[in-house]
Amino acid sequence: MKRLVLASNNPGKLKEFGEMLAPLDFEVLPQQAFAIPEAEEPHPTFVENALAKARHAARLSGLPALADDSGLCVAALGGAPGVLSARYGGEPKSDARNNARLLADLAGQEDRRAHYVCVLVLLSHAQDPQPLIFEAEWHGEILREPRGRGGFGYDPLFLVPGLGLSAAEISSSQKNALSHRGLALAKLLERLRSRSA
Repeated sequence: MKRLVLASNNPGKLKEFGEMLAPLDFEVLPQQAFAIPEAEEPHPTFVENALAKARHAARLSGLPALADDSGLCVAALGGAPGVLSARYGGEPKSDARNNARLLADLAGQEDRRAHYVCVLVLLSHAQDPQPLIFEAEWHGEILREPRGRGGFGYDPLFLVPGLGLSAAEISSSQKNALSHRGLALAKLLERLRSRSA
């Protein structure tokens, strides 16, 4: 089994990545298993932050590293919360506060269009000059109140097109097939399969 470190302490992400990489014989370990602190994310773009997190985790673990930088971009808010999605409601990070702030900022807005973005970076080592980078989006709308108990982040507010359900109301297998993270990971898996073929 091949080991790689996930540059995140988010249990939801660990579960999603672990499930999707298991068929390729990868064991996905959280960075906290190596006592790696969270990397700084000072950059204005998802790709720069994902690269910074992957290099940080690879350097401190000595293993290949997978990082993603994901966020929610809302049309009526000019793309906010964007790269600040995890801390939109302030420190420490809180899904409940983030969701409350998003609803407050959208109060009175008719335009509820939004999309999730995921940029995935896989490094074979910390100085890897050719990182694998994949990006995907998941388009939907922001609900006026939270629905569902599944998922994490903004999922209770994200209406999945065509289903009439929030991302927190669908199964994990449905979410993996539809979501920004699932789509980006599918691109990564396709590349990894072609490498090993």
